[in-house]
Amino acid sequence: MTQARPRRPAPATTAAPAFGLVLAALGIVYVVWGSTYLGIRIVVEQAPPLTSMGVRYLAAAVLLGGLLSTRGGVRRLSLTRRQALGTAFLGLMLPMMGNGMVSVGENLGAPSGVTALLIAVAPLIIVVFRTVEGDRPRALTLLGVLIGFVGLAVLVLDGSVSGGFPVGAALLVMFASTCWALGSYLQPRLWLPRDVFVTTVYEMAFGGVYLLLVGRLSGEAFTASTYSLRTWSALGYLVVFGSVVAFTSFVWLVANAPISFVATYAYVNPVVAVFLGWLVLGEPVTVPVLLGGGIVVAAVAVVIGAERPRRTKPPEVAATGEPGPLREART
Repeated sequence: MTQARPRRPAPATTAAPAFGLVLAALGIVYVVWGSTYLGIRIVVEQAPPLTSMGVRYLAAAVLLGGLLSTRGGVRRLSLTRRQALGTAFLGLMLPMMGNGMVSVGENLGAPSGVTALLIAVAPLIIVVFRTVEGDRPRALTLLGVLIGFVGLAVLVLDGSVSGGFPVGAALLVMFASTCWALGSYLQPRLWLPRDVFVTTVYEMAFGGVYLLLVGRLSGEAFTASTYSLRTWSALGYLVVFGSVVAFTSFVWLVANAPISFVATYAYVNPVVAVFLGWLVLGEPVTVPVLLGGGIVVAAVAVVIGAERPRRTKPPEVAATGEPGPLREART
């Protein structure tokens, strides 16, 4: 008579989060990240662009670092020399060259809504980097990229012809988008802390230091006592909500919701930015802006949809507390 083998206990399963909580987190990412361009535009009306963004990122790094320390101890923030170099590089490419140049572009007159649409092409630029490196994106992906650059041309040409914003400002924002895309593309190749929140702390800290140094060297004067409550409120909003709350919500979503659902932020944020720019600052929403913006948003949706079947693991997170492209898994 054989003895029956004891059954192994069933593996513990984690209950799926409430759908309402997922929607709330996604709503935060939609609205808050979409509103950061408006916040920057308000700040640079009075404050110097580079220095104010340096203050923003340093403050956010201190705030997030303090929160992490209370939950995991100061040792949670430790990192190796290689990890320090990796986060320093991301601080240069994303907060400094990406967000810093956006703030300068908006200071030069680029409308916040159009700025968001120009930044939205970052996922398309990443496809270009992949192609140059020898990867072969799908035909639908390449079609989406071509469509997106048509929309980009409509936006830039409209601004240059109608005087809606200086061409120099538009080109600077496009340069910022390219830097953001390059930093995001190279991020998986860097030595970084496993904890994405720790990466964010140091990336924002390095970026804040770069911005303050460049701002000082360029002669910017940050006269805090002369700024209005409106300016300080917008800067505080960028620190707390743009760089901490929304980013935390995004990381939680990546871990708890279908990535196809989360990825919708990439083409909702620009729509939110255009609407808020019109509502709060009275920025004109012209036919070319609607047409070119619609083409760009549609192109990003096409690229994300075309790349979705190739995903083999969750995407890397652009650890800046800012809207950034989702990086697709490579086959």
